[in-house]
Formats: sequence, structure tokens, C-alpha cells
Amino acid sequence: MNEDAFWALIEELSRRPGDRDERLEWLRAELVRRPEAESVAFQVRLEKVCERADTRAVWTAANRVEGGDCTEDGFHYFTLWLVGQGRKVYESVVADPDALADVPGIRALVGRDRDEWDDDEWPEWEELDYVAQDAYDELTGQEDDEGDEFLDAVEEAEDAEAAEEGDLAEEEEEDGEPRGVRPEGVAIPRLAALFPLGSSGS
Repeated sequence: MNEDAFWALIEELSRRPGDRDERLEWLRAELVRRPEAESVAFQVRLEKVCERADTRAVWTAANRVEGGDCTEDGFHYFTLWLVGQGRKVYESVVADPDALADVPGIRALVGRDRDEWDDDEWPEWEELDYVAQDAYDELTGQEDDEGDEFLDAVEEAEDAEAAEEGDLAEEEEEDGEPRGVRPEGVAIPRLAALFPLGSSGS
């Protein structure tokens, strides 16, 4: 599964009717129709695009939307949600995190207390991280191994891809901009206007 094939699945996922659970069930069923290697490849792509969005600037934007309560795990779930919005939204926000101000799912939260946000409205989507494993386990009959076989297969695929691209050493040298580090000086004027500090939703 190359990057275009991955995003084609995500684009269809983002357009599917129903709530998040129903859409994930569609994705799981779609992966089950394919060889188990496709589930592994999907997870490899998913982790790669989440890592690309794992920057201080994007964390600043997510943290502002969530009123300063975006934890390390919460930020990972936010990057999953961002991927689930589709390639165009993902690319625009990675390039300029203030572009979150244009995303309908974010605008729908403006002016509302966070206690009133529905589970399907929160800009976090932890469950997207598990759908490929569910499909793989169903295909291979590994439901009782706690995901070890799947995780090993994903790690092997990542190592093989890194070695093929010749970037394993380069990856180890990257700064990485770790999650949870409170950055200074990231400009998000439109988000700051939509989600002012001290508002009822903060």
C-alpha cells in the first residue's frame, strides 16, 4: 500500500455516513477484504503521517482548541483525528496549524463549553489506531495474542521500508520536536480568536 492508496482509503472514510464507529467498521471490513499485509501497510502509513504531524506548532494549535488540556496521549489522538479529516485538511494544517480555524469540525466547537462536546465531536480519534490490528487479527486468527504478531509485523515493515529508503540513520538524527513540550512563539491568531483563553470553553 503506497501513500496514495492509503489516502484513498482515508478519503473514503472521511466521506462515509454514520458515526465514527460505523465509519471505522467500514474501514475494518475493507481491510479484511484484502491480504493481511495490507493491514500492516496501512498501519505503517498511519504511523508515518501521524509522526509528520507531531510538531510543536501543531501541538500548540491542538492545545489551544482543547483549552490547554491537551496531554501527550491526547495529542497523538488529535493527530489521528487530523489524518481522519482527509489529505487536504491534513496537509493544510501540517503546513499552517492556524488552518484548523477553517475546519468545519473545529468551527462547530467554537463558543461551546467543552463539557458539552459530544464524543464524536472531540478532535481526537484514538480508535483509528486500532482498526488495522483488528482486521489483521481477524484475518490471521490472532485475536488472543494481545496484538504481538501484528506489532511485530508492523515493526518489521517499518524497518524494511527505512532500510530501502536509506533513511534509518537520518531518522535517528532528526530533532523530532517531542510531544508535550510547550512551545513559545507559535502564531495561531485565528484559532486564538475562536478559542480565547479564559472563555467558558477553556
